[in-house]
Amino acid sequence: MTVLLVTAPPRREGDAILELEWALGRVRVRGTDWKGVLLAETPLSRGEALERLRGFEIQALQRVVPLDVIVPARRGDIERAVLELAKRIDGTFAVRARVRGNKKLSGGELEAGMGSIIVERFGYSVNLSDPDCTVVVEVLGKKAGVGVVKRGELLRPDVAD
Repeated sequence: MTVLLVTAPPRREGDAILELEWALGRVRVRGTDWKGVLLAETPLSRGEALERLRGFEIQALQRVVPLDVIVPARRGDIERAVLELAKRIDGTFAVRARVRGNKKLSGGELEAGMGSIIVERFGYSVNLSDPDCTVVVEVLGKKAGVGVVKRGELLRPDVAD
């Protein structure tokens, strides 16, 4: 099962859902409490899902972020998930965190803290401008999606507003 966090321009969520259904076939898409933010689950492999989306003419999808796990949005749970997934980092890395609807967490603090822990534990090199892998942390209220995304797996199609 592949989980994707998808963003679309506000009021274009319906178009984004249709594009996901057309491109992926079997997919379950759920809205979130944030305008333009959707969660999609598909039985396709990550590689196949991303390849299908790359080959599809996209009009409404702004960003597609593959996630590996969903955990409670608590620093300790996120840290455990990051450390488990960090074993898959190959080469340089960066941590990118986006926090929505959670005043206890900060994106900048998560990026710095998780990056320090990965360097301390594994000795990987940080490259903030062009990393081989990006550890993504997407906090949505009480839940957080965490993933290790290789270069080219984060989709940012050009979208007309």
